[in-house]
Amino acid sequence: MKKPIVYFGLGALVILLFLSFYFFFFRVPTDFPVGSIYSVKEGAGLSALAKNLSSQKIIRSPFLFKTLSVIFGGLKGIKTGDYALSEKQNLISLAWRFSSADYGLALVRITIPEGLNVKEMAILFSKKFSKITAESFSKVARDKEGYLFPETYLFLPNVEAEAVVKKMEEIFQEKIKELDLEIKSFEKPLSDIIKMASLVEEEARTEETRQIVAGILWKRLSLNMPLQVDVSFKYINGKTTANLTLTDLKIDSPYNSYLYKGLPPTPISNPGLDSIRDTVTPTKTDYLYFLSDKKGEMHYAKTFAEHLQNKELYLK
Repeated sequence: MKKPIVYFGLGALVILLFLSFYFFFFRVPTDFPVGSIYSVKEGAGLSALAKNLSSQKIIRSPFLFKTLSVIFGGLKGIKTGDYALSEKQNLISLAWRFSSADYGLALVRITIPEGLNVKEMAILFSKKFSKITAESFSKVARDKEGYLFPETYLFLPNVEAEAVVKKMEEIFQEKIKELDLEIKSFEKPLSDIIKMASLVEEEARTEETRQIVAGILWKRLSLNMPLQVDVSFKYINGKTTANLTLTDLKIDSPYNSYLYKGLPPTPISNPGLDSIRDTVTPTKTDYLYFLSDKKGEMHYAKTFAEHLQNKELYLK
């Protein structure tokens, strides 16, 4: 009689263990908050997190969650960020997600064209991402003009301005390495190159014209001539060549290249790699002046008199 009792007891124990295993690992709390976002903040402790997840009816066992998080994620355990709880998930699945930064959020694509300045970028990002305002982006990127690489990016929908700016700076540093040889052989500071490239980006649209314009502008600098580029007014007051007035040309701004010689204090836009490359591989010519007509065609002149003739021919 003892054996059946023992077998029965073992069977009951196995069933109990199975039910316990199922209850804690696979059974999802009845009040699981489907459709919510759970945020793991920087510096959050694993024990406190597990306890909070339990109180929020997301998991049943804080102990098992902590154990699995360490197994899946090592000593670092959980990853910070916002996790989308779009459907009910068991403890194993959640421990894996929180330890591998599986946020469950669809990435958002955004394309930043060459030549945008920080203010223009800020508007684009504020329209795409709920946690980014034009003000927050501009504040973070205030001193980054010229070094935010124009590219197509994929970000989580809940990304913040700091992460975006950091990523764009990182991509700039990666891309600029492709021009190491050209930049070193050009023998000018990178800061000057990026300032000039930001002007070239705005003034010309093809490799040929960018290289010629770059050659003209570098020559003007060497002759201590003012650069006199209209594109700087887009940075000063948002105006383009077509609607500039004589009053605009007299605006007292360090970015006014009609009044102040030399390069602007900072880049006026964020140039693409092609413009940076063309800036350090300029075409040497006898030209000192250039203009773009209403069709976008470039016209060059060796003297100011020739430049005035081009204005009469192509801009009136």
